[in-house]
Amino acid sequence: MDNSTIDTVFSILKADVKPLREPIVSKVARTSDAFQVLVSTMLSLRTKDAVTEEASGRLFALAPTPEQMVRTPLDRIEKAIFPVGFYKTKARNIRNVSRILIDTYGGRVPDDMDRLLSLPGVGRKTANLVIILAFGGLGICVDTHVHRITNRWGYVKTKTPDETEMRLREKLPVQYWTVINDYLVPYGQFVCVPISPFCSRCRLFDFCRRTGVKKSR
Repeated sequence: MDNSTIDTVFSILKADVKPLREPIVSKVARTSDAFQVLVSTMLSLRTKDAVTEEASGRLFALAPTPEQMVRTPLDRIEKAIFPVGFYKTKARNIRNVSRILIDTYGGRVPDDMDRLLSLPGVGRKTANLVIILAFGGLGICVDTHVHRITNRWGYVKTKTPDETEMRLREKLPVQYWTVINDYLVPYGQFVCVPISPFCSRCRLFDFCRRTGVKKSR
C-alpha cells in the first residue's frame, strides 16, 4: 500500500467503521472538557474500552475537576478506576497530574506536546489524543492497533508505535492525521485483529500486503 491508493483506503475505512464501536476517548471528548479527555486517555492505556468507559464514569462522578481530584483520597480513586490496567499507578499519576495542573497551569490542561509529555503517566499517544480531541489540534495518535495495521498493510516498516508516528508524519497525507486512530482502533478490534485477522471480510484485502500474517479467517 502506498499513497496512490490511500484515499481509497480511507474512504473504505470511513464507511466500514461506522457500525463498529466508537473509541471511548472519542466518546468522552464529545461531552467533556480537556481534563476529562486527558484522564480518560490515561485510563485507557492497556485497558479495554468497555472497562475504561465504566471506570471513567465512576471516577468523574467522584471528582470531575483537578481541584476535586486532589481532594479525593488515593484509595477512593483506586477503587473507582479498578479494574483498569495498572490501576494503582494510574491513580497516583492522575492525582499528581491534577496537582501539577493546579500549581503550574491554573487548573487547565496545556495544549502543546512538550508540556503534556512532562506530565507523569503521559506519553505520545495520550498527548496526541488530547491535542486532537480536546483542542482540535493536529497530531497523529498511534496505539497498538495503528502501529500493527499500518505495518501489516506495508505502508510503514517500523518497530515501535513512536517510530510509526514519526514515519506517518513524513508519509501520511495531513488530512488523515487526526482520524487514523478513530478508524483503526475499532477496525483493529473487530476486523484486523492481532491474531488471525478476518481477511475474508476485509474490503482492504486487495490493498494490503498482510505483512506478518501467518493465519487468517
